[in-house]
Amino acid sequence: MRAKEADIKAEYEEPLSPVCNDSCLEFFFKADGEEDYINFEINPNGCMCIQFGGKERFDIVRENGREYFGVSTARTEDGWEVFYRIPLKFIRMFYNDFNFDRDIMANMYKCGNHTVHKHFIAWSRIDTEKPNFHLPEFFKRMAFE
Repeated sequence: MRAKEADIKAEYEEPLSPVCNDSCLEFFFKADGEEDYINFEINPNGCMCIQFGGKERFDIVRENGREYFGVSTARTEDGWEVFYRIPLKFIRMFYNDFNFDRDIMANMYKCGNHTVHKHFIAWSRIDTEKPNFHLPEFFKRMAFE
């Protein structure tokens, strides 16, 4: 994921920190037909907040999260980027029979709650009065190739 951003904020470094207050890129997804979803929120330091659930979510902590997910970040000329992988065995902890021949329902976000220019951007439009990314009814179908 890549973000064009002039005033990057990256303060948090501990797992499960509120990285949405920093410059943040997020990926939320669920197996098609499931209710609960997994959300990955990552700042430019590679600090991750990962949760699973729906209206009520629980935090997922991995002591070696950066290593396990292969997280790497970099500053670019006009912003920053993050790369990571989500192992199939991790996904199957939540969706037992998940395979990549199934579509997922997903959305991707860019936010910065406490940045110089507070912002909220979504790949798939969220039609609510106040920004709220935790609304799977606005996820869109995504297929693997």
